[in-house]
This record gives sequence, C-alpha cells and structure tokens, in this order.
Amino acid sequence: MGTERNAPCPCGSGKKYKRCCALKPTGAMSQTTMIVLVLVLIGGALAVFSMVNTDTSGQPRQVWSDEHGHYHQVP
Repeated sequence: MGTERNAPCPCGSGKKYKRCCALKPTGAMSQTTMIVLVLVLIGGALAVFSMVNTDTSGQPRQVWSDEHGHYHQVP
C-alpha cells in the first residue's frame, strides 16, 4: 500500500506527503511537455502543407485569376 496523505513525505523534505510528492506528476506528461508536443505537431503540419502547395521548383501549383475571382491549377 502507498504512503498515506497526511504521513511525512518519504523524500525527506519534512512536508506532509499530500503537500509534497503527491502533487508531482507520475507517469503522465507535464503541461510543459504537452505544450511543446502540440507546437511540434503544428509546425510539422505547416511544413507538410507548405510542401503540398509547391512543386519541386518552389513555385505555387495554383495561380489567382482576378478575372474569374478564384485559383486555377497550374499543370
């Protein structure tokens, strides 16, 4: 069985367990880790989107037509 909430913390801090190690994340990702992960995923998605909308020369695959008011595909 684990440490009781009101027992002294086993880490030796002198605090009660509920005010010390019980508050530390155990096995779950911390909030900072989650934020970094989300930012990396968003950056990756933007990079993929950028590659999809350009050909190997870096030119867009679509051009805007003022006459028609929409994009046209470039062969």
